[in-house]
Amino acid sequence: MRVKQWISLFLCVIILLPGCAASEEKKTEREIFAMDTIMNLTFYGENGEQAMTAAVSEIQQLEKTLSVTKADSEISKINAAGGKKVTVSKETYDLLSACIQYGNDTDGLFDISIYPLVKLWGFTTEKYHVPDKAERDAVIKKIDYKKIELLSDCQVRIPSGMAIDLGAAAKGYLSQKIIDLCKEKKVTSCILSLGGNVQTLNTRPDGKPWQIGIQNPNGQQGSLLAVLSVENKAVITSGGYERYFEEDGNTYIHILNPKTGYPADSGLVSVSVISENGMLADALSTSLYLMGEEQAAGYWRTHADEFDMILETEDGTLYVTEGISQEIQTDNTTIVLNTEE
Repeated sequence: MRVKQWISLFLCVIILLPGCAASEEKKTEREIFAMDTIMNLTFYGENGEQAMTAAVSEIQQLEKTLSVTKADSEISKINAAGGKKVTVSKETYDLLSACIQYGNDTDGLFDISIYPLVKLWGFTTEKYHVPDKAERDAVIKKIDYKKIELLSDCQVRIPSGMAIDLGAAAKGYLSQKIIDLCKEKKVTSCILSLGGNVQTLNTRPDGKPWQIGIQNPNGQQGSLLAVLSVENKAVITSGGYERYFEEDGNTYIHILNPKTGYPADSGLVSVSVISENGMLADALSTSLYLMGEEQAAGYWRTHADEFDMILETEDGTLYVTEGISQEIQTDNTTIVLNTEE
């Protein structure tokens, strides 16, 4: 068995072009390991240190609250309750509500109750295993986000045997919270890389857009598929190259379809979602990957005011939505998606 897992920091590479370093803006930086990944925070402005202290505290608190591996987290308590009600914080309650809505919007492709399936394949422990149909079918019966009950007084109940995991949205939720915190603290500008999930506030200190590099899934680690100019946006990428294993000549990626119990086979190899809403971008990047190019394009057309996207198909063609078509640099063949088919 061959296993491949790239450190998620390389999923999106932040490119600072000449001129940025010469800015006279005060710069505050911090690297922290949390939520199983390396996080890099860079703030500019006189209030950067104060904002950084608050941001690190927010990261640590959210990890304690949402981690599926920490026994005393609110999510772990829900999973261990055996079908009984659990009282959670309003933040967790609201986050669960948002995730259920994403499940509705994507016809169940975004499903936070997929955790038992991820465990079955070994992606949580790195003890990889290709389950047979009977094993997959048994676990699929436990997957249904619609059975998550949000009761009054911030109480939550899930069926016994179900387990939820907010990993598909938590980093995007966190990055959005940090951006909001930076606005509150009047940080001049900032850029966040939370395990490759990138989100920005305003422009670079020199007034130019941030330049975000998107990992080339078919190239060497660190090579770029495209460079995107953004400001006040999150850029979040999902791809099968992030984590996978090979067995008997077959490749199995970590992006699993909750309906089939099998890895995604949609014809896409990379999906980047660009949005002012970090949590939305995080949740959609995986869901659109599962949809495939045609269905993802249709979904975007009904939500074009919420996000843009870059899809790469197996032949290397990029499908880029019109809102960012002038902001992308790439050598790949590019097809621009318009709101009208």
